[in-house]
Amino acid sequence: MIRKLRLRFIRLALITLTAAMVAVVLAVNAVNWISVRNELRDTLVSFAEFGGNPERDGFQGKLPENWPEGKRDRHARSLFNESSWFIVTLDSEGEVLSKSLLHMHNSDETLASGLALEAAASGKESGFLQDYLFLVRESPRGRDYFFMDCETRLAAVRKLALFSGLACLGGILLAALAVTLASRKAIEPTIRNMEQQKQFITNASHELKTPLTVISTNMELLQMEMPDSQWIRSTRKQTAQMRHLVDELVYLSRMEEEGSPLEMENLALDSLLAEAAEPFIAMAEFQGKAMTAEAEKGLTLRGDRASVQRLLSTLLDNAVKYTPPEGTIRAEARSEGRHAVITVSNDVAEPLTEEQCRRLFNRFYRADDSRNKEKQNGFGIGLAIAAAIAEKHGGTISAAMKEDRQLVFTCRLPK
Repeated sequence: MIRKLRLRFIRLALITLTAAMVAVVLAVNAVNWISVRNELRDTLVSFAEFGGNPERDGFQGKLPENWPEGKRDRHARSLFNESSWFIVTLDSEGEVLSKSLLHMHNSDETLASGLALEAAASGKESGFLQDYLFLVRESPRGRDYFFMDCETRLAAVRKLALFSGLACLGGILLAALAVTLASRKAIEPTIRNMEQQKQFITNASHELKTPLTVISTNMELLQMEMPDSQWIRSTRKQTAQMRHLVDELVYLSRMEEEGSPLEMENLALDSLLAEAAEPFIAMAEFQGKAMTAEAEKGLTLRGDRASVQRLLSTLLDNAVKYTPPEGTIRAEARSEGRHAVITVSNDVAEPLTEEQCRRLFNRFYRADDSRNKEKQNGFGIGLAIAAAIAEKHGGTISAAMKEDRQLVFTCRLPK
């Protein structure tokens, strides 16, 4: 239970931290990209509106007189001096009429013509081609295609995305390490409360054993004097059930204790299943139910013999109890990689919901009215014990419904 609690805490903490860091990185890169894109577009628009004239040589190294005041103060001169841009004019047939490459650092007429023709073919008024931002303006002679080389700025955007992504990944790894190291401390109050609860159950159970033993002994003596008394028989029956419940609670508490040892040995799971299923097959046949048990030959498992036997018996007993007359029960054990998988399936009168299947392993839980103490012997903690045994062995257990009204218990134990 404690191990599962720690894993759940680590998983939730990492999901939260990862989501937060990824959101921050995405937001930073999105804001940066939007800012860079708008700045580049504004610059190219300025070139097109206030400096773009294929008939003249260009700015001649200075800002044009009609350049807006808002563009003069910040970045305007540096962007003008650093920018590499050119103009290609196409006629209505899409043929190149002229090229103005004065502001292109590396004059490549083939590249300029190719980009203009590609932009014309796209049908867009603006956008990016390779590392160039283009803008289209109508002119008396045709259509002017303004291009600006954005390689440097786009490379900076890509580097920021790469470095921030690597930093995010590193932060996630560090967070995983920190959360793992601090998880025990973080859930310590919960663990302490759980341990206190288990200790209380164990102590209370031991305290109850003495008066129950006295009551049971007294009832035996009284029955010797009054053998036909129904009150004495009823009291003895209830006392026996109470003692059994106390023993079950003590066993469950010990199984859930983190430090309780197990006597691990190599077990032949095929033999264990056959041995555990034998009395239940006879019981099922007597009740008009069909039961089969099959295991993969030579399947071995390292575990505590008594605990694994109890796990198998609990699942088989539960299946026999709640299978309707003429229903079928099937128990299987097979190997899947590094795990031994035990499945016990049985027909049910009424299908269970997913929530009911999940809660079957809670203490004292019964899924419906048919699972009550008056109709069936037991206290509703058998499956909780089975889950504790599986977890104690480093495995898992779950329940699910099949479409043909079959309840399937699946237990995976490391071999």
